[in-house]
Amino acid sequence: MIGRVRGWRRGWQERTKLQRIDLYTRVTLCSLPWVFLLSWGLLPLGATLDHGPVAMALGAAFFAVNAVQCVLSNRNVAPAFAHYRGAEPFPPRRLRLPAALLVVLTGLLVALAAVGGIDDPGLSLLVLDLPLAFTVPYVLLVPVRTYLLHCAAFGVVVLGLLAAVGAPGGLLFGVAVSLLVVVLLVLVSTRPSAWSLTVMWQAEEARDMQARLAVAEERLRFGRDMHDVLGRNLAVIALKSELAVELAQRGNAAAVDQMVEVQRIARASQQEVRDVVRGYREADLPTELLGAKGVLEAAGITCTVEGADGPAGIGAPPAVQAALGWVVREAATNVLRHGDPRVCVIRLTTTAGAVVLEVENDGAGPGAGEGDGSGVAGGGSGAAGSGGSGLAGLRERLAALGGSLEAGPAGDGLFRVTATVPLTAPGGRPSPGTLSTEDR
Repeated sequence: MIGRVRGWRRGWQERTKLQRIDLYTRVTLCSLPWVFLLSWGLLPLGATLDHGPVAMALGAAFFAVNAVQCVLSNRNVAPAFAHYRGAEPFPPRRLRLPAALLVVLTGLLVALAAVGGIDDPGLSLLVLDLPLAFTVPYVLLVPVRTYLLHCAAFGVVVLGLLAAVGAPGGLLFGVAVSLLVVVLLVLVSTRPSAWSLTVMWQAEEARDMQARLAVAEERLRFGRDMHDVLGRNLAVIALKSELAVELAQRGNAAAVDQMVEVQRIARASQQEVRDVVRGYREADLPTELLGAKGVLEAAGITCTVEGADGPAGIGAPPAVQAALGWVVREAATNVLRHGDPRVCVIRLTTTAGAVVLEVENDGAGPGAGEGDGSGVAGGGSGAAGSGGSGLAGLRERLAALGGSLEAGPAGDGLFRVTATVPLTAPGGRPSPGTLSTEDR
């Protein structure tokens, strides 16, 4: 249960980080139209104050319509992201009003140029803000090629209208450059951000699916084990019970023998069920090594296991393997829980008649030490110095076999847990692989 809680906590932290990145990206894209509105969309309009009331009215209308366009753009960013990710289609009706406002803005811009309400450099700057609010969500709704073609057509229309009202060639060139800049700016700032977020969310969904599949597979395995253990015995119990009933109805004394056999099989089945459950709860070294490697790699940590197939692994006595399995389980849990490791190495070696297990990771920060919450030995997992039950419980298990446990910084930002267990356990002491009353 503790392992599941820790796994859920780590998954929740990763999802929270992803949600923050998602929020940051959306806020950035929503802020972009307003930044342009208050810079390139507002500064050039100051020149309209010197060109009479008509120019001032056109400039004020351009700014007001542009502000409404920015509001609509912000509202369409979220559904546009959902459409890009394939979560839900974008309603086409949401583009009708922004498209109409873009037409109005274009007409106001051409009118300003026609009445001479703004100088040529200011008009070129004003064009930078003309299509931006509309294109931010629109670039997520259509393929890149379609987006570029539509923007090219829009540019041709704008240049044609300006030429029709007598705009000089230099102004038309500046307008063309401004349109090209804003179209490419929206493309390179919006599409890559949406693609990155989509990839990250897909990876998060894949991790969730992998976890659910692992749980489902474990449930199936447990179901098969229970079926194998109880299926045959329950069938025998049913048959012998029916036989005992028939013998009892006939007054045959053999019915008692059949019920005694039923009782014996039932007790044997009960013990076999306990064995299955105990197998779930006892630490098995090969299983724990595979499980630790899989869990760490699923969390993005490169994990290497050395010596698992050697004498220190499969050649060690069962009690020693069980004790080291508990060490692997606790150390792997703490690697996930504390610090920010990228690499973890698990080594199994034999020396001087003992098995040595080392779990080393690069997640120890400055001043990391046992019980301070750094590396693999901290916090609630129970460094001895902190009064927890993790490392203290491991020391008790290893001490029952005459072993020892050390945990602490190993230099260069590394944290290492070292467990040493003699190959010959002291006589008369309980094996750490046996469940105590508290463990049950």
